[in-house]
Amino acid sequence: MSGMKLAMAAVAVLGLAACSNNRWDDDLGGAAGAGSAAAGAGALDPASPAYFQQTVGDRVLFAVDQSTLSPAAQATLQGQSQWLARNADYVVTIEGHADEQGTREYNLALGARRANAAREYLISQGIAGSRIKVLSYGKERPLEICSEESCYAKNRRAVTVLAGGLVG
Repeated sequence: MSGMKLAMAAVAVLGLAACSNNRWDDDLGGAAGAGSAAAGAGALDPASPAYFQQTVGDRVLFAVDQSTLSPAAQATLQGQSQWLARNADYVVTIEGHADEQGTREYNLALGARRANAAREYLISQGIAGSRIKVLSYGKERPLEICSEESCYAKNRRAVTVLAGGLVG
């Protein structure tokens, strides 16, 4: 019976989450909620947050228990550094995440190492450290919830979140 209650609670939480405002809609200036034409137009503008997220890529993935940047992660961060160099009005927060394996404390520390690895790479490419904050969520904000490697792999990430007009 307790398993059934747990399953029902999980469905309720996921249902409420689906009804909440999408954070990305706010980052895109509401364009995603304004219809597909508006959202598509933002993605075509090379200076837009939508372009950054969809074309450049806003996240890098990590191997199990690692904060070392893979060649694919470095390529994504290289694209981010080029975009940020061209769009100096933006500051970023790099959010570090981990999969559900391990303790909360371990995963918070691992998320911080992942976010800092991405930050240090961007700084090495000429982006001012004053434009980059880091934040670790550890395992508290998974993209996928399941006890399989396919889910774990998506949750081991660092996500670069843009904020505009806050420099200087």
